[in-house]
Amino acid sequence: MPSPKVVLSLLSVAAAAVLSLSVSAQFGANGQPAVAGPITAKYQADASKILTAASSDNDAYTALTYLCDHIGNRNSGTPQLNTAVQWGADLMRKAGLENVMVQPAMVPHWVRGHEEAQIVSPGLNGTPRTLHMLGLGMSVGTPGQGITAPVVFVHTFDELDALPPDSIKGKIVVYNPGWHGYGVGSLYRTTGASRAAAKGAVAMLVRSATGLVEQTPHTGTLRYDEKQPKIPAAAISPEDALLIERLAKEGTVTVHLQMDAHQEPDVESGNVIGEIRGSEKPDEVVVVGGHIDSWDVGQGAQDDGSGIMAAYGAVKLIHDLHLKPKRTLRLVFWVNEENGGAGGRAYRDLVAKNIDKQVAAIEMDDGAEAPLGIGYTVLARTPGNRRAPTMQQMMRQGPPPFNMDALTPEQQQSFQTMQQIAALLQPIGAGKVFPAGGGSDIGPIVALGVPSLAPITVAEHYFDWHHTEADTLDKVNLDDFRKNIALLAVTTYVLADMDGRLLGTKIPDRE
Repeated sequence: MPSPKVVLSLLSVAAAAVLSLSVSAQFGANGQPAVAGPITAKYQADASKILTAASSDNDAYTALTYLCDHIGNRNSGTPQLNTAVQWGADLMRKAGLENVMVQPAMVPHWVRGHEEAQIVSPGLNGTPRTLHMLGLGMSVGTPGQGITAPVVFVHTFDELDALPPDSIKGKIVVYNPGWHGYGVGSLYRTTGASRAAAKGAVAMLVRSATGLVEQTPHTGTLRYDEKQPKIPAAAISPEDALLIERLAKEGTVTVHLQMDAHQEPDVESGNVIGEIRGSEKPDEVVVVGGHIDSWDVGQGAQDDGSGIMAAYGAVKLIHDLHLKPKRTLRLVFWVNEENGGAGGRAYRDLVAKNIDKQVAAIEMDDGAEAPLGIGYTVLARTPGNRRAPTMQQMMRQGPPPFNMDALTPEQQQSFQTMQQIAALLQPIGAGKVFPAGGGSDIGPIVALGVPSLAPITVAEHYFDWHHTEADTLDKVNLDDFRKNIALLAVTTYVLADMDGRLLGTKIPDRE
């Protein structure tokens, strides 16, 4: 499903899936700089070994190449996903990890089927105009003959709400909110269909959640409001959204939409899990990973093949260097992040009885571009920050301002611990700590108080590629990929071996 994941200790898992990639625009390169300290000194030698080994590592990239070129995209419920799951388990066994298993999880099986969209009037030289479109994940299909209807073009929900229902009933709503970051774009993608259906629309088209204009549509999941009719929904390219806007100013625009999308029975799949058992505290766990599923377009290279393979590379590197952390290092390839979150919930259920033994959770699901540092979610509940923000507030406003002075002394100390760990990453330019990090898959355990972290990258092109046919292996730069392996390896190793623990933040009760 698919910049760093946003402040998951303050969000629902559903919101996390939508907000997953919007924080780097908020924090950019302005994270807190590393500060060397006792932890830095203690682990300097081991970190140097890890950084050196990661700089020439080929094993993880070789595995990523196979995953992309020979297994391909891995939509939940498909044979390709379960092929990837079994391959992932074999990969962990061959790497020498312990306790390798596939934890069962039932996942949805949404099928895209044939789909197309056209502007039938006004035509171009007497012929319909083909739209660049991708049906949204979990969308219902159209009737067999498709839907042909006039469009109602709006930029925002406010514009939609200002229109009388009679002007929308029986029509196709087209949204173009522009590009104001992934959070805003994905809000229209995920909730736009039900908002339109509530006013009588028969279908919804939405500008793809991207700033790139190259006639490339981006898919992604939607979420229906069960109180409203389910209508077909698809993403169109930014250029096509702008074309419809211009034509709508001239007169009536009629679109034909055909989608064979449908839901089939759930399929058994599973999380892939392997470990390096802790030498002194094996019951305490630092978990690291990403999601093994992808959308049914492209190869799922950046989203999230690069995440699971960087995490694999990090854990394998620690194993190959014969480093023995005191706590258990657990590698997980979570399943069904893109359109359901079944893997994250299954993992929560697995560890919930001993949640205090989950020392930290790290998810990489923002692509393998050049890392800037590590995101660590630690927020105080102060008089100025008494309520968890709603999903809509986070979409519009971004995460709450980060104020070190608002943290408790214990939280400040925990954040400073991360700064000392980050100092070990300065040789690869990743020596900053950002006040937001997490992921959709770890969201369920983060909500129970587990500290959450994520690599923070420059995220210059991630939204150009993810959820598209263009998410292919060639988009993964090997040097940047190796730096992400190094970041994950150093961070997870120190967290698993150091004497103390980071603080987590449970979701505050809304008042």
